[in-house]
Amino acid sequence: MQKHSDKPTAQLLSAVLQKAGIRDIVISPGSRNAPLIIELTNQPAFNNLSVVDERVAGFFALGMAQQTGRPSVLVCTSGSALLNYYPAIAEAFYSHIPLIVVSADRPQKWVDQGEGQTIRQHNVFKNHSWYNVTLSETGTEQDLHQIKTAVQTAIKQRCPVHINMPFDEPLYQSVETDIAEVGEVQTEFPDKVYEVAFLEQFEQKWQASKQKMILVGQHQPSEFLQLQLNKLAEDPSVIILTENISNVTNDLFVNNIDQVIFSLDDDKLKDLKPDILMTVGRNIVSKKIKQFLRKHKPVEHWHVERTDLPPDTFEVLTQHFDTAPEMFLSQFLFLVKPISSDYQQKWLDIKRKHKQLHQQFLEQTGFSDLKSFDLISQNIPANYIVQWANSSTVRYAQLFDYQPGVAHYSNRGTSGIDGSTSMAAGAAYVSDKPVLLVTGDISFLYDSNGLWHKYFPKNFKIILINNGGGEIFNFIPGPSQTEALNDFFVTKHHYDASHLAKMFHFDYQKAGNLKELASGIKKLFLNNKHPQILEIDTKDIDNAGILKAYFNSIK
Repeated sequence: MQKHSDKPTAQLLSAVLQKAGIRDIVISPGSRNAPLIIELTNQPAFNNLSVVDERVAGFFALGMAQQTGRPSVLVCTSGSALLNYYPAIAEAFYSHIPLIVVSADRPQKWVDQGEGQTIRQHNVFKNHSWYNVTLSETGTEQDLHQIKTAVQTAIKQRCPVHINMPFDEPLYQSVETDIAEVGEVQTEFPDKVYEVAFLEQFEQKWQASKQKMILVGQHQPSEFLQLQLNKLAEDPSVIILTENISNVTNDLFVNNIDQVIFSLDDDKLKDLKPDILMTVGRNIVSKKIKQFLRKHKPVEHWHVERTDLPPDTFEVLTQHFDTAPEMFLSQFLFLVKPISSDYQQKWLDIKRKHKQLHQQFLEQTGFSDLKSFDLISQNIPANYIVQWANSSTVRYAQLFDYQPGVAHYSNRGTSGIDGSTSMAAGAAYVSDKPVLLVTGDISFLYDSNGLWHKYFPKNFKIILINNGGGEIFNFIPGPSQTEALNDFFVTKHHYDASHLAKMFHFDYQKAGNLKELASGIKKLFLNNKHPQILEIDTKDIDNAGILKAYFNSIK
């Protein structure tokens, strides 16, 4: 027998989570959630973590689930605490990351009656979650069914779900009893396999087309997908476009989309328009590729992803294959074969020319954001996981190549600046690989509470690009034409990370020129004794002007 909370619904939740093999639980302290804390922390099957700030906890749990592929569980008290999970829940919803949110609540009779820490918690996340339920307090068969449905939905849909659990006082009682019997919990959901006769109609269209594009969005590293795309790239009528967060690369792919198409005129883009566009994975960083394909629409757009909500990003979706890309391509590759075309070569010729111009510009460029990313890209070791923060950071990152073996992630579900530090910390906690966060100053300061916990591994590293504000607003058209540029768009400041590093026990370096940067990067990757921050100070540099000159140079 083990110690359990005396609340029957807490016992049922614990039993279902254990049956499903779910391990990672992030708890934010409170009183109304005492039954959950007592129940979960007394079960050796769980890895319970304490993170005070619920917004941080949400992204930390998300980072863990991103790496493990299993749902993480969030547990909080009643009231506004729950609402702080919302940014992470929205990110999980659009990035397809499983998350189980468990909130304690007061009994329904106290809602809207002036009771402290009591809000309308039922269905509060209904617009950005796949399943929401408020349980009874008695632990009925219906409660058990609803808990199992929530957990199975999170696993199957790779999405957030919300279980709201009212508890009346007393809250801190415990009992010694056997674990509740809950029956089977389904955790395996096979990918869909299509009939060959169904796929043949698409094979015929594929074979008849001389201009085919495969655009790979955000995707987990996959050796199998890499091999499949390598095989498709042997077809001269196929061009494959990727970003670093696609986690696939090849010399025959266009791996730096904006570097290749940013400065192309409309006639050239029209010539490069695909007849068939196949999209794989999720979110795309490049705004230019979206503009290109929305204006010069393909005849066919096929999206390959296991989801009930396929995105029509280019407003011309004609077919959704609701299965994993690896499963679809393992079937499709047996049906198609290369044909004669110069389509791939057109793209590769532009890529080669622009790559040379890229190198020439970087060789002549001094210390700046752009040059910093050049040095960063050259020095990230092959076994690293990199979390790229929004918003300038992840865009700069797309202009450069990296060693094979580096895994790339970013919060591109909602593309918000919140939670980058916390997400990277959660990934680092469960990963057996070292993690590097590359972030901008606004993202870093916004998520500074993400440093406030005890779960950073010694080999966790942060590179902070501090250009003194939201530098992206100096680059994009529009904000610079307003009188509100500095105060309400760029939000200039004079802060650095030195005091935060000291407070949270991070080793700290600062680089203000190329020599210091080269030395700092070297030290960063050699020192694994403590978590580290390398701050790159470019506040006095015209970074927007340099980036504009860069794109002008690769025309």
